[in-house]
Amino acid sequence: MLKLLAALAVFAPIAIGQDNPLDELKSVSRITPAVRVYQAVSPAVVYIQTQTRVQSRSGFNILGMGSNTHMRAGSGTGVVIHEDGIVVTNYHVVRGADPRHLTVSFVDDPTVYLAELLSFRESEDLALLRIRGAMHGSKPINIHASHQGNLKRAQTPTGPRTKFPTVRMGISNDLMPGERVIAIGNPHGQTYTVSEGIISGLHRDVQVGGRFQQKFEGLIQTDASINLGNSGGPLLNVHGEMIGINTVMNTAAENIGFAIPVDRIREVLTEHLFPNAQSAWLGFDFEPGSEFRVAKVWQGSPAALAGICQGDRVISMAGKVLTDEASLLKAGFLVRPYMNIEILTETEPGKRIAKQLTPWNRVEGIIWEDFGVTTEVTEGARFSHVLVKNIRPGGPAAELGLVQGDWLRAAGFQIPGQTRRSIEFRNIKDLIRLSGALPDGGEVDLEIYRDLDDNGVFTRNEQHRGPLVLTP
Repeated sequence: MLKLLAALAVFAPIAIGQDNPLDELKSVSRITPAVRVYQAVSPAVVYIQTQTRVQSRSGFNILGMGSNTHMRAGSGTGVVIHEDGIVVTNYHVVRGADPRHLTVSFVDDPTVYLAELLSFRESEDLALLRIRGAMHGSKPINIHASHQGNLKRAQTPTGPRTKFPTVRMGISNDLMPGERVIAIGNPHGQTYTVSEGIISGLHRDVQVGGRFQQKFEGLIQTDASINLGNSGGPLLNVHGEMIGINTVMNTAAENIGFAIPVDRIREVLTEHLFPNAQSAWLGFDFEPGSEFRVAKVWQGSPAALAGICQGDRVISMAGKVLTDEASLLKAGFLVRPYMNIEILTETEPGKRIAKQLTPWNRVEGIIWEDFGVTTEVTEGARFSHVLVKNIRPGGPAAELGLVQGDWLRAAGFQIPGQTRRSIEFRNIKDLIRLSGALPDGGEVDLEIYRDLDDNGVFTRNEQHRGPLVLTP
């Protein structure tokens, strides 16, 4: 009995008049900057799940017969950057994903949404997704469907969303070593995990091994825990602003992770991902800034044929007045290939002219920009041939000496810091893959066949090779 009383005395309150040090701690707020950042930003972070078809080593399934491929599940993180459901993530998170099984979900929404890959830049390991809608059979949870006592849910989704919370993009050119940062992601499938640390270093160059060797330059180094599944998630400052996208970790060391700086992300979005996300190609680029002034018109493009010139200011496109980047993005998604649109331009102050334009397919436009050709695919006895159709004067193909009817066979290329790679052209999308893998102005060793005797047959002595430098 005495032993019991002695044990209970440990839990007895301190006598009146004595100071309890624990009481002083009650004034310390539990709401830290990391808590505030997670509460504010996590609704804009998505959990990405993928299914990728891979080749079985043995060539047989578990029964010893049948298909020699199987589906492999994968996951990662992304973050919404536009309320219409535009998500940025790492390209390696969605590389090779089956379009039917690419989904995203949110921490505060039980609905699973289908997503589509809009565009990517493999050399930067960045990709742009768009949330298409609720997955078939996915239904919001109705917490009031059964008796729940006096519990009430603070916010009950009434159905799949069409507008989504977004992250606020900061800047990364003023980051400081030692500055506190927060990472949100889904490491090893542990959804919506938050970790905290500091910036350990800046301007790091990192070589990544494995199947897809890649060299990154100018990364942010942090000791905030970044593990498999965090890829594509935001790195945030204490103001809740995204300062980077978590991309790689150092598996040979502890507490070393890396992120792509947000200033670089913004450049890739503007120069590559947003333009390439459009299904149509107009044939002109804008100058930096918000005036929407034409910087360049591609020769032979829809814009050139419509009479749009360098220096023109675009007032509206497809019925949408251009006021900011968001309005340009919305207008771009309204434009469809081969459907006439009206573009209102201002050629000089007060002089506005409406011009009719018929866009090309986006794939055709990218090939015209980067390679300076249009192509057509013909079905051969054993495989398809990608043939040159038209050539842009002064473009890369013209500089190399390609002519109409040349068969684009294959290309070898070298990305700095990586092993040499090659690609065979079976369809037009292979040219897009090559363009996305190379940095601006990248060089390829192009292999072509030219029907010298015009007999419709390509032979070995009709093979040609030469260097082609993509349009920077």
